[in-house]
Amino acid sequence: MSTSPYGTTNGRRAFVKDGVLLLTAMSLGNQALSAPLAKRESVKIGLITDLHYADKPPGGSRHYRDTPAKLAQAGIEFQKEKPNFVVELGDLIDAASSVKTEQTYLRKINAEFSQVCPERYYVLGNHCVDTLHKEEFLSEVEQPKSFYSFDRGGYHFVVLDSCFRSDGQPYGRKNFTWTDANIPAEELEWLTADLEANSKPTIVFAHQRLDVSNNHGVKNCPEVRKVLEKSGLVEAVFQGHSHQNDLNEINGIHYCTMVAMVEGAGIDNNGFSLLNLNADGTIHLKGFHKQQAYDWK
Repeated sequence: MSTSPYGTTNGRRAFVKDGVLLLTAMSLGNQALSAPLAKRESVKIGLITDLHYADKPPGGSRHYRDTPAKLAQAGIEFQKEKPNFVVELGDLIDAASSVKTEQTYLRKINAEFSQVCPERYYVLGNHCVDTLHKEEFLSEVEQPKSFYSFDRGGYHFVVLDSCFRSDGQPYGRKNFTWTDANIPAEELEWLTADLEANSKPTIVFAHQRLDVSNNHGVKNCPEVRKVLEKSGLVEAVFQGHSHQNDLNEINGIHYCTMVAMVEGAGIDNNGFSLLNLNADGTIHLKGFHKQQAYDWK
């Protein structure tokens, strides 16, 4: 057993065993930790993020045309593991010079994504609406809303949309700067009401990060975190956007940033995961290729 750089954070001790980060509760004061475990069922979720599909040459470390092969590899693993559903955490496509080209990218990669799992959920990323309006993207993927929630197996799941400017205007048609990501007042009010009406342990999915205040973070993330913390039931947030493995714990909530699928050439540079929410309340993230694996005890 070796000591992790994460050390002790907010009532939990972190350590590494066999290359997997383990987080062990030191205190059961958090409501999420004391949720009625007997009511939970095992739920398995496929996670992918930052595919950035586009039919164009590589840009730096991003190999856009390699995404379909990487997605197919993830699909093979998901068919073996049979997740209940798959969540795409944003930036399914990369920016294009025209609406027509962007729609071509989206139709191609979404047709292939549709073969991976019959039940899919999409998080809006800034690149998803660089050229398109939100309504155009959502219509193509047959998802009615950009932020919403649903229940499964004794768990509550929340999907957030941070693709809004500081003035509350939604991203679309190149009308934004990617560093100006916000969750507007209307969505925060919805989130507050949604969590207040909930009594189940909760998992949140986002694109822009809620645990940092740099260019990759939601500008009003401290306010968002207060809402999540107040519920006492949010156990983890899974997010993308910065293309790297990262993990932070803030006031009892794990913020897990997933590696981008688009980074690096060929399927050996792939990255995706399976999230296992177990009936005993433990959480296991099985990482593939460049995605880090985690266990929360």
